[in-house]
Amino acid sequence: MITALHTLVYAEDPAAARAFFRDVLQLPGADTGGGWLIFRTGPSELGVHPSSWEHEGRSGGTDQRFDLSLMCDDLEATMTELEGRGARFEGDVVDQGWGRTVQLVVPGAGTMVLYQPSYDPPALGGTELDAMW
Repeated sequence: MITALHTLVYAEDPAAARAFFRDVLQLPGADTGGGWLIFRTGPSELGVHPSSWEHEGRSGGTDQRFDLSLMCDDLEATMTELEGRGARFEGDVVDQGWGRTVQLVVPGAGTMVLYQPSYDPPALGGTELDAMW
């Protein structure tokens, strides 16, 4: 039985990235030895997307095989809270249709998407999930 989803972030500066997740995002975690921190990330969900697509007359694609995003319930409030703890963001908030996104800078590891979904998230017991089961 699958009990959880384990996510890895590869970083040029793992100490800086770990400090960011611990101190800025304040994710609870455990030191598994030698400073290797494993963080609890709460509910999760998994989506499968095509690697190439056509939508509204435009086509696109990606070589990515996996992607990681952080979800929140109020994007502006979350951004303000995280900025107060030293977080930085790249670019503007973008309405993607499925949610509003912004690029969150993870020190030593690049950026990841922070988003407020416009759908009822299955990870949080969304009604779409209830209807499926």
